[in-house]
Formats: sequence, C-alpha cells, structure tokens
Amino acid sequence: MKNLNKQDIEFLIDCLKTGKEIPEIYKYAIFRTKQKEYELTYAGKMRKEDVLADNEEAKPVPLQIEKVFNGNKYPLFSKDWNNLLVFGDNLQILKTFYENKDPLIKNKLKGKVKLIYIDPPFGTGDEYDGNKGQSAYSAKRKGADFVEFMRRRIILLKELLHPQGVIAVRQAFNFGHYIKIILDEVFGKERFINEIIIGRKRDSAGSRNKFEAANESIFLYSATDIYKINDIYGKRSLTDIKWTSFLMAEERNPRERIFFGLELTPPKGQHFSLVQEKCDKLVHENYIRLRCKSCGARFYYAESAADLNKRMKSRDKFKFYDINSDTIFFDATKLSKCSHCKKIDFAVDYLGSEDVKLNNNWLDIRSYTDTTGYPTENSEELLNRIIEACSDREDLIMDVFAGSGTTLAVAEKLSRRWVGCDIGKLAIYTIQKRLLGIDQSKDPYEPKNKYNHLAKSFAVVTSGLYDLGKIFALQKDDYTRFVKDLFEIEETKTTKIGGVEIDGKKREFYAKIFPYWDLKNASVDEKYLQELHKNIGSKIDERFYIIAPANNVNFISDYHPIGKVRYYFLKVPYQIIKELHKVQFKKFRQPQSKNQINDLDEAIGFHFIRQPEVKSEVKKLKDKVVLKLKKFESAYSQDETGEKLKNFESLAMLLVDLNYDGEKFMMTDYFFAQDLLDHKQGEEEESEEEIKKELKKKKEITKEFPKKNCGNEIMAIYVDIYGNEFREVFKVK
Repeated sequence: MKNLNKQDIEFLIDCLKTGKEIPEIYKYAIFRTKQKEYELTYAGKMRKEDVLADNEEAKPVPLQIEKVFNGNKYPLFSKDWNNLLVFGDNLQILKTFYENKDPLIKNKLKGKVKLIYIDPPFGTGDEYDGNKGQSAYSAKRKGADFVEFMRRRIILLKELLHPQGVIAVRQAFNFGHYIKIILDEVFGKERFINEIIIGRKRDSAGSRNKFEAANESIFLYSATDIYKINDIYGKRSLTDIKWTSFLMAEERNPRERIFFGLELTPPKGQHFSLVQEKCDKLVHENYIRLRCKSCGARFYYAESAADLNKRMKSRDKFKFYDINSDTIFFDATKLSKCSHCKKIDFAVDYLGSEDVKLNNNWLDIRSYTDTTGYPTENSEELLNRIIEACSDREDLIMDVFAGSGTTLAVAEKLSRRWVGCDIGKLAIYTIQKRLLGIDQSKDPYEPKNKYNHLAKSFAVVTSGLYDLGKIFALQKDDYTRFVKDLFEIEETKTTKIGGVEIDGKKREFYAKIFPYWDLKNASVDEKYLQELHKNIGSKIDERFYIIAPANNVNFISDYHPIGKVRYYFLKVPYQIIKELHKVQFKKFRQPQSKNQINDLDEAIGFHFIRQPEVKSEVKKLKDKVVLKLKKFESAYSQDETGEKLKNFESLAMLLVDLNYDGEKFMMTDYFFAQDLLDHKQGEEEESEEEIKKELKKKKEITKEFPKKNCGNEIMAIYVDIYGNEFREVFKVK
C-alpha cells in the first residue's frame, strides 16, 4: 500500500500530461480513496490539514514538571515511564503530544495509546446538579461551535492512537448524534465498532409529550481494522439462569458418563456435552445435578446436608434458585437409586455459568457515581468494563477531559499506564488526592475489599501556565530548549554572524537567546545593542530577535531601532507583541461557582504564574478554627476588558487540607468564591457578573472549620480566576 506525498502527486500529474503508464503501486492508492458520503457543514469548520499543520490559534506549548510522586513509595511503572497528570487546555496539550518534540513525551506517546476515553460536557446548555444540590456546569458552547470544539480534538486524538487502539466517546441523547457524524468523518464510518448503551445519572422529572430518557451512549471507534476488543463478562440476571438438558444431538463414543458414581448412557442419537473429566468438575461445583424423572427429586453434590445448606447460602446460591419449600432435594456424593422413590431413572441437568458474555447493553451497572464530590463523576464499574475490554495490562490509556479522574484511577488499579489532562485546578487537585489515597479505595475485582496498593509514580505537569522561577532554575540547555519552543524558534545552519552566536530563526529572521547565566550583571540595554549592531548590523535583514528575561531588558518598547535594523525583544515573562502575534491573549479561566466547572472554554497561548497578593490569619477558638481572608488581589490588575480588578473580585476558589502532613496536599474541602459569600441555603445560583458584584463589596471573607476535623497543620490554597495560586500553612495545634 502506498501513501501519496507531494512528489507522488507531481509524478502522477506528469503521467497524465504525458500519457505515461501509471505504475500499479499508485493505482490502489488512487482508487482506495472514496468520496465522503456525507459530512457536517458549518461556519468555522477548519480543514483537517490545517488543524494538524498548526494553522490555528492554539499552538504546541512546552510541558513543565510541577511535582513528581516517586521513590520507594511510588515506584516507576517501568524504567522509562512516569504516568502524567497535565494541567492545561487539552487542545494545546494535544498539539504538543502530536508534535512529539517535548523530551517528557518524545516517542513515548504518539501512536502508542491503546485506549482513549473521554466524557466531555455535552454542549447542550443543560445544567447538571452537583452533590450539594448546586448546578455542576452549564456547557456554554452549543451547535456548530461545540461540534468544531470537539472535532479538532478528535482529529488530534486519532493521531495518538496505536494501530490496535480505540477511542470511546461518551455523549448524551440530545446531542450525541452530531458527535457520531464527526467520528464517522474523522475515523471513517467503517471504523465504527459499537454504540454502547449506558444509564443516565437520573431520569428527568415531569416530562410531557415524550418518553423519559433513561440512557446515554458511548461511541466506540477503531484507529485501523486490526483493533482488538477483549471479551468481557457480566452476571446473568436470575430470569436468565435456567437448568437445561446436558444432552446434545448425534452419537459419540464412548457414550457413557459417570455422575455421582452412577454410570448413565444417553438416549439413541444423542451424547453428553462434555468429556468425563469436565463432567466431574462441574458435578463438584454444583453446575450439574441429577433429577429423578419419576418423582422430581434433585441431587446436588455435597458431603452432608449441612454442607449442602452452607453451599445454598454462599455466593453460589444462584445455583439453587428454583428450590422452594415444596422441592424434594438431597445431598449426595454417590448414588445407586433415588433416595425418595427408590427408582433408577435420572435426567442430567446443566446450569450455565452465572457469567455471560456482554453485548452493547450496559444498563445493568451505574454509569455515574459520587465518591469524590466532583460533578458528573463516571463510575468505576463503567471504566472497569471499558478498560478491560479495550486494553491489556501495561497498555497506555488516555483521558483529556479527566474531571474527577475515574479513568486514571481505574487504569492505575488495572495495571495500565495513563495520561490525564484537565483545564480545571479543582479537577487536578481532586485527581491528585484520589491517586494518593488510592490504596484506601475499592478493589476492582473484589469491591468489598480495599485496593491496598499505592499508586505508581506519576508527575503533575503544567502546559501553558509556567512557574517563572523554575524556568530560570533550569540548566542552560534546558532553558534554551524551553524558550525556543515557547517562541517558535527554528533551527538554522548559521550558528555565528560576525562572531556573534545565533540560536535560530523566527520565521525568516535570526534570533539570539541572551545568555543571562554568563552575564549576571549585564542587561539588554543601549550599550549592549550598539555593540551587537556593530558586529552584525550590516550582515542581517531589517529585523533581529533577542530573547531575554523581562528584568534583563532595559527598554519599555517591544523593539529598538538602530539604523535600518529593528531589534525586537521577546521577553520572559511573555509580552504580547501585536505585530507578531495576531491571536488574543487568554488566560486559564477558573470557575467562581459550581455551575461554571466544565464550561467549554479554551486558553489560547500561555502565561506565567504570578502569585496573588494575600493577607490572612487563622484564629483558634475552643471548638473551631476560623480562617479570615482580609485581602486577595490577582497579580493581573485588570481583566481582559481592561477593567480594574478590585479586592476579592478575582478570587476563584479556596482549597484546604485540614490534616496537612507537611509533604503532600490532600484536599479535604473546596469552596468556590460563591460558596464564600453570605448565602442562605437553597438560594438560586448566581451569574458570573452577580458573583463579581458581591465579591467587590466584601471587606473580609471568613470560613469556619470544626476543630475536631483539623490536624496539627492546615494548608490553604487560594486560586485566582487565571489559575494562579497562593499557598500557606497554619499551625492549629
């Protein structure tokens, strides 16, 4: 099979022009491409080629490790693999994964993912209830906007799949058909495997003139035609468990079988289903019984009546489902005749296993649950089935709408590797806590027992939101790579001009990374530029880029002209240079109430962590601990509209660990900004503008915690609406 590239196409055009014979190897490649039968057409639809070629606002951005949980406590899954929990916009993250350059994931992820499971917000505008009665989220994106939001991500996700890999996309009844068409378009309708039917969280109440909706769907697609789905089994319902005849058509030799020490011969033209060894096993396990044809008495293998009674009350009690007060039954190990009527005329009954191979109807299990308090949490039973069916041990699993982290937690328990992404700080801390406490959660095979194993090593990673201090702490080579990726500096054969080292090109113009590590007391100032210009000014074009930390640049403007050359400054932290970047800078917007948790928004570009300014105190009273927040101001003094942000207006949420151990943050409580306002229970949710208005009026915010719930130390994390954090620890005992 030949895939056509640019040179192939040029060759074929030449063949058509000159009348040359087209080689056979090209004919299959030409005629195997079919015209699409149908596709969705809508405003704003980007060509697949442009999505993959990066011709849109979202760009690949470097990955920065925030924290690694490893060592003896959290051992590596394998020699060169850390599981990854990534904070950031999943479109930018997927671009980075697809680009396959970042050392953290290079050649470890692209083309190697066996299962992608995503449960994105459904794009309907419907509001979903949280565990405390508040609205969990309303999906702002609707119609074509939502479809394109999903399509771009699905295009990139497909490129990450292993040839045997599959993708599972959960959608609701009211919009899922549009996503089904998008999946047909991206993967090809021939790659559609199944629509799996699952239950909703709850039926809607009070519907009129229509049937109640009781189900949602999971659409299953394969990357290629060599995908693999494992058989999975569920429990039969009692209505499906039946004792049936152990006889089959046709005669086979030897014809006799021994049951309970009694040799029986099947009727003419029939045979017993299994060989003697398997018959013995099934008798001992009570899957085979003898039934007297004369009186109906039933005989089960057991050492005594007490033994039989014990078996009938055990987990295998389904084998005795049809026994009632009128049933004649006996225990037996050996038989010569019926213990009740003394006759010798027995039928052999067979009971199929309580396990049954599952079809696409999964309404027998819960698809939602509430173990973390995070809204719309997928159940572990559901993810157990998906992961067991679509992957094997040590395979790589991915979820880029990770939410509460069910996919990652189950992948961990089932010995799979995993990568999870989410744009919400609450999601990241919920998942981190879930993984660090996974040993106390349910065992996937024995839910009544605890899992009792610590998580394998995993790294918490940021993408698009960076800690500037960590960047400057990098070694020279790592720093150089980081800023090259950040400002899209391409490699060039030219390494020196006029004796000055050159680090690459941005578009067609040369760029230099200011070596601040060698010039600790120097800056990019007039003197530096004049010296630089003296060496290279006559040898370069009209533009030259200098990448330097912001505090090493002594110019307010974004460029400085000398002669015919403009020396542009690419500052770290990043400053928008309108002439170069036409996209609007957008930060990682964090919700201020529960109804904003999963708003389908995007964080185009990137920015640097800038700690909010916080003034707070803790008071220890007799039976409670009171946290007082007196000041909270974002480092970004203005919002996107240019309006000045007042005290508390930029506060998104407060996260607390009431039993901080000095090592890891295990969130015990979280409060959105709205939760910190003086509301009465049962009041309606407020809009974003209403919340801001109330926050502006606040002079002080307090939160009380029962003293009995607090350990020796409390850690508080304050998060602003742009994802920046301020952390502090209080001693309370």
